[in-house]
Amino acid sequence: MNVEIDTSAFTEEAYELLSELEDSLLELEAAPQDQELISRVFRAMHTIKGSGAMFGFDAVAEFTHEVETVFDMARNGTIPVTKPLIDLTLAARDQIRAMLDAAAGGGEPADQNNANRIIAGLRALSPEKKSGGGGGHAAGHGAPAGKPQAQTPDTNEPHIFRIRFTPNPDIFSSGTNPLLLLNELRELGDCRVVARTEKLPDFDDLDAEVCYTGWEIFLTAEIGENAIRDVFIFVEDECDINIRLLDRDQVMRDREESKKLGQILLERGDVNSNELEKALLPLGDRLVQAGVVTPDKVRAALTEQLVIQEKHDKKKTAETATSVRVPSDKLDSLVDLVGELVTMQARLNQTASSIGDHTLQLIAEEVERLTAELRDNTMSIRMLTIDTTFNKFKRLVRDLSTELGKEIELITAGGETELDKTVIDQLNDPLVHIIRNSIDHGVESPEIRRAHGKNPVGKITLAAIHSGASVLIRVEDDGAGLDAQRLRAKGIEKGLLSPDDELTEKEAFQLIFAAGFSTAAKITNVSGRGVGMDVVRRSIEGLRGSIDVNSVLGKGTTITLKLPLTLAIIEGLLVMVEGEYFVLPLAAVEECVELSREDVEKAHGRHVINVRGEIIPYIRIRSRFEIGGSPPEIEQIVISEVDEKRIGFVVDKVVGQHQTVIKTLGKNFQHSEEFSGATILGNGGVALILDLTKMVRYVEEEENRELDVP
Repeated sequence: MNVEIDTSAFTEEAYELLSELEDSLLELEAAPQDQELISRVFRAMHTIKGSGAMFGFDAVAEFTHEVETVFDMARNGTIPVTKPLIDLTLAARDQIRAMLDAAAGGGEPADQNNANRIIAGLRALSPEKKSGGGGGHAAGHGAPAGKPQAQTPDTNEPHIFRIRFTPNPDIFSSGTNPLLLLNELRELGDCRVVARTEKLPDFDDLDAEVCYTGWEIFLTAEIGENAIRDVFIFVEDECDINIRLLDRDQVMRDREESKKLGQILLERGDVNSNELEKALLPLGDRLVQAGVVTPDKVRAALTEQLVIQEKHDKKKTAETATSVRVPSDKLDSLVDLVGELVTMQARLNQTASSIGDHTLQLIAEEVERLTAELRDNTMSIRMLTIDTTFNKFKRLVRDLSTELGKEIELITAGGETELDKTVIDQLNDPLVHIIRNSIDHGVESPEIRRAHGKNPVGKITLAAIHSGASVLIRVEDDGAGLDAQRLRAKGIEKGLLSPDDELTEKEAFQLIFAAGFSTAAKITNVSGRGVGMDVVRRSIEGLRGSIDVNSVLGKGTTITLKLPLTLAIIEGLLVMVEGEYFVLPLAAVEECVELSREDVEKAHGRHVINVRGEIIPYIRIRSRFEIGGSPPEIEQIVISEVDEKRIGFVVDKVVGQHQTVIKTLGKNFQHSEEFSGATILGNGGVALILDLTKMVRYVEEEENRELDVP
């Protein structure tokens, strides 16, 4: 029977391992003597190699085996961890990623010449190569990675290990073939395998997808226990492995002979505690009858044994608790369904209120409570910590600073901050552009930093913190900072400003986001073409976020991104203008105040209002969107924070808080940038969601153009 194996589980795990591998290598570069980091790199390579061979990724397994061999030498102290080794291993990591992408059909074919160069470089680090020794072994999953240094005493003589290998019954479902593991053990030394078939059912009850067999392996080899465990490292959660050094048993033979038979059988696992208890009960009765012990002492001894066993069982159960991998498209579908449920719940509430049926209203309230819990739980599933995204930039900073001849340290903070998976996925490219700019334009060369009395090693800090219903992500460098006058001059040169334009320092900083704007003296592989930061602004605004720049000349620059926690369901404030409904993001709303005809007259035609001594400008939604009709005697102003400024939005009526399921606008409305989407109301109507940042910007631009007209 041919069984087609789903390789998606392997590729997903391999991508995670490659990400962990990159982090471990960057940490190892700073601490080359750390044996735990060396072992972590080796285990990652070993897992990719073994799993790759099992799932048919033979090319990946063969290439990875070469890297694993070299790191096995580093693990055993044969070769040191050096920068060339780290560089080659990072390049090998990228090559494995390219091979996986190509095999999955998601990328260009991997460059075999590059693979050959990496292998040649790794082999050149081998002591045999340096001393002109014999050639390396053929690469392959089955080829031994040299003899690992033993982890047990007296490793210059063979040791005998008894290995009890008991796979979980469902091990086949992950594509694992236990026979390949047995073959790998045979490569370590003299190996004798005995199959344990006591759980094998009758032929009629046999399930071909269930593993009933376990094995006892007796291995004689000059190795340590860790080398054996490495064979099972990528299936350790799918089986029970017990390794016993029988040489130690021989040394302790006299001590073993003094043990009771029941104790020996229990330690070997040939009987369990319940079976032993049944066998010991008659002995206890005989001891009581002989007057050696009292019945209470026998019961106490048996109770002690049971308590210890129960504690062990509970611990084992807790250790085997696992998480479930769910494809992102299924999770997105779940969120969409919850969104539809939220909409239907709003309709149910409105229907119950209009009918006035008390029983139906109680049901609607209960459904609302359950819907809110389901919504919160579903959204929490989509929330991921941002540390994985942050860790990706360690490699970027390392490679780019080396290319530019700079010394830069990346510091991360707030990696535990959670964001919606959709936001995180779209955040990578903007952060890449910002960090590249900080490295190229911000942080100076070591020579210039020394001349200015700075530490020659520059610092870039990447931090995330929660701020209400938003997350703030800051990219801060201690470089040269932004020169407002130079930015203004460059803006005039590019035709973005006229010589008569007066700009505040804050406004000058915003010029870096203009399309085609660049202060680079020459075009390089990193910058100088005037693309990047304008893309950053569009990307962040596409996420309904905002971007702010602060800089001190000679001290450094801080770029702050303000992003919503989620893009699917938000809390909104529902407002109405002449029967038309709009939604403002509740996270931006600070307060609501009344606007009377008297307040309008006091302003003498200016769109401002005095709120407790503070003058706040406002935008009329009715005028902005040319909605007809007459405003009521008393209007409402929704005061919100936009780009760190308090702005009011005038509406006829504030309806109240509304759970807003965001729907994208169709192609006919794709140019209506002052709306970030729409939502369906309980009555079946549609409310447009206002993009407050863009609305304020467009109003300011229109006012500036009017002022420029002679």
